[in-house]
Amino acid sequence: MSIKVENLSYIYMKGTPFEKPALKDINIEIGDGEFVAIIGHTGSGKSTLVQHFNGLLKPTAGKVIVNGIDTSGKNLRDLRRQVGIVFQYPEHQLFEETVYKDIAFGLKQLGLEENEIDRRVRKAMGIVGLDESILDKSPFELSGGQKRRVAIAGILVMEPKILVLDEPAAGLDPGGRKDIYGFIEALYKNSNITIILVSHNMEEVTRLVKRVIVMNAGKVEMDGSVKDVFRYTDKLEKIGLSAPQITYLMQKLAKVYPDIDGNVYTVRDAKMEILKHIRKCKGDSNG
Repeated sequence: MSIKVENLSYIYMKGTPFEKPALKDINIEIGDGEFVAIIGHTGSGKSTLVQHFNGLLKPTAGKVIVNGIDTSGKNLRDLRRQVGIVFQYPEHQLFEETVYKDIAFGLKQLGLEENEIDRRVRKAMGIVGLDESILDKSPFELSGGQKRRVAIAGILVMEPKILVLDEPAAGLDPGGRKDIYGFIEALYKNSNITIILVSHNMEEVTRLVKRVIVMNAGKVEMDGSVKDVFRYTDKLEKIGLSAPQITYLMQKLAKVYPDIDGNVYTVRDAKMEILKHIRKCKGDSNG
């Protein structure tokens, strides 16, 4: 088991006039090798929740156990090697003279040999889809999407067992978003890593993940497969969320053509469902 959250509650600025409950009695488990999305409107508690996964925040009540490590402990070095968190706009943390030095920074703090550092840096570059020709460039000469991938490579180079991505494509143009989600998909397919994606992009959530956890007002509102969660579009809308646009289209088509399945969440599946309907209509007309 990767992550076990038991009766977790968290209060910001507890004991002050400004205290604010952020999480309320959360109970979830995330297994090894899962690809999970955590969604919710702004202020729902999703970012606060994932910050407990590597001990950046400590529970006000309850506990979080990650690969057998209690995140309330004092020595969290091993935990933070296992859990990498990529926050929004991670490129703002770039600071070294070259791309190579920036990616290698965390490894140098571990005292690894230069050949091992070099191997890991080049491996991380390949994972995020960057050409090694930019290794000697300043990270500040790169495009926004490239900077984002360099920053993520600086997390992957530590070879975490769990990767948390908090809005990884925020602020990027369509090409940059496509690149980011493309390497995330490839990373999951080609490794045994556990990935937790925090996102507002419902199209990418439904295309990439197997399981969705819905947060609302500091609580887990829903937890299930993509199909189990997004079939309840009315419930999602009441808490400030929505299904992918293709789902609304398919639900409207299903009202006109009852043989069409309206519970479709990706463009690929919608295409297959519509083609199936067309073939059926042709078969009926030929008959």
